[in-house]
Formats: sequence, C-alpha cells, structure tokens
Amino acid sequence: MTSAHPLNRRSFLAGSMGAGALALMGGCAPAREPQGFAKPAGAFYADGMSFLPEDPADVARSGLDAFLCDVSVGEMDTDASGHPFYHRTFELCDQGIQAAAERIRTEFPGLRVALEGGDIGVADSRAAVFQFQGCEPIGTDLARIEYFRNRSLRVLQLTHNESNRFATSYVDERSGQGLSPLGIEGVREMNRVHIIPDVSHASEATALGTVEVSNAPVIMSHTACRALLPHPRAATDAMIRAVAESGGVIGIFMMSFWLTEAPVPTPEHYVMQVRHAVEVAGIDAVGIANDYPMGGQPGPSGAFDNARDMAGYLGWWKGNQARGIPGFERLPQHAVIPELNNIDRMSLIHGALLKGGFSSADAEKIMGLNWKRFLSSHLR
Repeated sequence: MTSAHPLNRRSFLAGSMGAGALALMGGCAPAREPQGFAKPAGAFYADGMSFLPEDPADVARSGLDAFLCDVSVGEMDTDASGHPFYHRTFELCDQGIQAAAERIRTEFPGLRVALEGGDIGVADSRAAVFQFQGCEPIGTDLARIEYFRNRSLRVLQLTHNESNRFATSYVDERSGQGLSPLGIEGVREMNRVHIIPDVSHASEATALGTVEVSNAPVIMSHTACRALLPHPRAATDAMIRAVAESGGVIGIFMMSFWLTEAPVPTPEHYVMQVRHAVEVAGIDAVGIANDYPMGGQPGPSGAFDNARDMAGYLGWWKGNQARGIPGFERLPQHAVIPELNNIDRMSLIHGALLKGGFSSADAEKIMGLNWKRFLSSHLR
C-alpha cells in the first residue's frame, strides 16, 4: 500500500520528527554559535548533496557556489512484512523536477540549473545540478533516462535505501549481488546521454560493478568511510578507491550516526572522515556533502537537538533492525554535529580542515574545487 500524498525526503523526515522526542543517554552538548571563520576571497564552495531551501536567501547565506540538488519526490510504501519505506515514482519525480526548475526560475535570483560544464563557476551566479536518488522512477523503461535528461537531470543515483530493479542497495549487501542486467544497460544508457552515475547508498558489489561497466566517471555524492565506522551505508576503501580511479569525486556527508559512534559528535570526527577518504582516494577526489537541508536539519521546535529529537530516526532505525539489516543492531545517539548544523556549515568546515592540519590549497580543493573541476568537465 502507499500513502495518499507525495513527499520529498526532507518533508518525510520532518514529519517523522514530529512523532515525539526521545531523551538519550550521552546526548550531545547544545549547538554553539558559529566560530567566525569567513570564506576566503575567491574560494569556491560546493556541496555534493543538498536540496532547494524553503527560503531562497539561504543559497547566498550558505556561501555555496554550486550544489547537487535532489529534486526527486516519492511516497511511503509498505512491504509484504508491513515495514514502511520511501519509494520514488515516475509521476512524482516528473512533477518534482519541473517544479524545482520553475522555483529556481521564479524565486531564486542568481541561481541557475546547471546543464553543462560552463554553468559552473559563472561570475555572480550559483549553480544547482539536478539529481535523483534512486532509479525507481525509471522502472524498466530506459527511455525515461533520456526523458529526464531533457528535463535537466544530470546525476542519477543507482539506489537509495532499498534495492531496486537496477541494483542492490547497502541494505542487501550480504547477498553479494550488484547491478542487474537492466542496471548494466541502464548505466550504459546514462553514459550515452551524459547523465553521471552516482553509487551513494549502493552495496559494494553495485558500486564496483558500476565503475567497471561505466565508460565515464562515477561519483559517490554523499557517504562516509566504513574503515572508521563499520556500517554498510558507509563506503569501503575499495569503493572509495574505485570511484576515485574512475575520475569521480567522493563527498563526505553530515549524518553523524554514520560518522562516529562517539556519544558526542564533533567537527573533529568529520575531519577524520575527510582525512581517511583523502588517504584512500587522493586529495583531488574528495569533497563535501550535506544530506540535510541547506540551513541545517531542523527539529520539531527549532534546531535539531540530539538529546531530544531522535525519535523519528529511531523509528526508521528500529524498522531496519527488525528486518535484520546488518549495522542497525545498535541504536544511534545522535544525527547531527551540533556545531555544523547551521547555515554557516561550509565556512565552519573550512576552518575545521585548516585547524586539522590541511594546507590552504588542499582545504580549498576539498571545499569545492574538486567538485568544480569534475562538474565543469563532465556536465554536458
């Protein structure tokens, strides 16, 4: 069965947060005020996973010059065992991508939908690169890939939090299966029409298989490093290395329950994830991602508080626990890094990278120049 109304993933999470609050042992310290690091003149900030904000002014406030923008829309489904899951559909994604383009045209001065490399880094302009998380809206009709490309789609993720007809998600990694025959043809069609394959949320077999099949670079727009936290949602070193060797970029995201099991997540934990990815992939293949709203993940009554607002995530987590999905045995204590859960996230990360020992040149590559180089070369 399905719900009666469409949801994008942000509204789904916001709704689930309203289910109630759960106080957790070892909760995080309250969020501190931004520390005052200013974006250097000439720096380029890019985000591997974000969303159109409700307030158009947030794009400029964030300091972002470019971002991958998830414009997919879906609804809640229930599987045969009664477990709910989020499912994107062709009709809703078709409406969603057109609505996003119209919003940018009418509500976001200075923001453009990026269709080719020349749209990245234009003076006095910011760029949104449209992406879908998961191939469910493609179904079995590969012609829809070109259809959505003509609707301005430029990045297509193989899977989200469930496996589909194209490929196996991280939730089914134990199967050892990767791309299906349809998925292999789908990746080839992405190559033909110049849509960038994204293996975020993929199983290791899917990610490695996609890199092998694709004749163009593959990205992992938002992930963490499994070597630092052993959860199948995080990428193995083999996955990180394969994406880098394909010519792609790996974005390290902000979902703290996949960054550290420490009771209090800090910017230092985030820097540790970035550093490990750089050690595996090289300094030219790692970038920043968010996976939360541009202004930070909200809670039911203001900024998200890890000690108060975890109920929505815990409901989803326990559902995966009941399904026996590896990695969900232990309940998380937090979802955000409090100091970074705000509109100044990018400049604060930049400062944390410098404090963590990255040189100015390497920090600027991570903050956006790697995404800029990649998108400038591969959007067409």
